[in-house]
Amino acid sequence: MYTFIKVFVSAIVIGVITEIARRYPAQGGVIAALPLVTILSIIWLFVQGESQGALSTFLLGVLKGLPATIVLVFIVYIAMQNSIHLIIALFFGIGGWALFLFVQTNVIKYISSLVSH
Repeated sequence: MYTFIKVFVSAIVIGVITEIARRYPAQGGVIAALPLVTILSIIWLFVQGESQGALSTFLLGVLKGLPATIVLVFIVYIAMQNSIHLIIALFFGIGGWALFLFVQTNVIKYISSLVSH
């Protein structure tokens, strides 16, 4: 039952945002840029009784993923500006996201290995 409530509330939030974006694209984009998934996730994790440490670890993961997400949005935006079909633009964006995340993770590991020696 609890899972159903989470899905239902989250779907309503997404539905409202997409309806705003349909009527007012620029304002909808700003609202969609809000970290709504992150906020909803924090709320659901908190309500489920997760510890402060678990919430903190989750938020660190969000911070680590943020630069790659910016890359994804940028790639999709540039592709759409160049009349590339949405599905292909998303494919390129997800590929850029994965590549950036891979490089970022390895750069962090490399820097950490230099600092620890």
